[in-house]
Amino acid sequence: MNDALKNLLDILDLEQIEDDIFRGRSPEDRQQRVFGGQVAGQALVAAGRTVPVARQVHSLHAYFIRPGDPLVPIVYTVDRVRDGRSFTTRRVVAVQHGKAIFTLSASFQVAEPGPEHMSPMPEAPAPETLPPGRDRLAKIFGEKIADEYAGRRPFDLRHATPLTWEAVGKPELATPTSLVWLKVTEKLPDDPLLHVCLMTYASDMTLLDTVLLNHGLAWGDGRTIGASLDHAMWFHRPFRADDWLLYAQETPNAGGARGFARGQVFTREGDLVVSVVQEGLVRVSDA
Repeated sequence: MNDALKNLLDILDLEQIEDDIFRGRSPEDRQQRVFGGQVAGQALVAAGRTVPVARQVHSLHAYFIRPGDPLVPIVYTVDRVRDGRSFTTRRVVAVQHGKAIFTLSASFQVAEPGPEHMSPMPEAPAPETLPPGRDRLAKIFGEKIADEYAGRRPFDLRHATPLTWEAVGKPELATPTSLVWLKVTEKLPDDPLLHVCLMTYASDMTLLDTVLLNHGLAWGDGRTIGASLDHAMWFHRPFRADDWLLYAQETPNAGGARGFARGQVFTREGDLVVSVVQEGLVRVSDA
């Protein structure tokens, strides 16, 4: 197993320090703040650890309140809001330095039959026909930076649409939609909660990029700063994070220094398995 995936699985394996209280750590890569997908994934792990295995998460709603400090452990406290006959509700608060940095509410349900329909998967080239994200970055930043980036990523990301950095200064490449194939780099155990938590982590990696792509901007371009504000997900059907998943993303709105994006995740067979919405802070200077 490569180091990036091993490190991610390690940080998702929370330490239980008391009933309904868990502790998580951040990777040792010296980022300025904790990645939003990490704290969301860890919070969902904490919630799931207090729920019977037969009840699978079907939705989560989260708010990013303060930047997380990557040098300090994060404490997750779980409130057992309700245990009903069909549904279980949990609320999780992530705390650092005595203050809440993140809150998450998650709902779990026993498996039940019912009517079914789903949106069709958009057309996209097969992932094997697309270059790895590392190769696209190498053309922009060089081999060394691309290797460093790839070494930190536990996911194989293959864009069927332009990268944000490819569209900077090129209005003809700006688009309000983005198509990205993704999967973790190696096979995983058959733990449904693990696959859901990994998708929760991955869902925050590219969604707000769609807002930037629509305006020819990129994180780190010297003009653009931002952060996740809130995040919601609905899990419709089982899936595996170690199989190719198509993350179809769009940005219907931006304004007031906030960008709004939504996404749908499909299996390679065309099943809609996850829906995502997110709003983020997007500030652009004139420099």
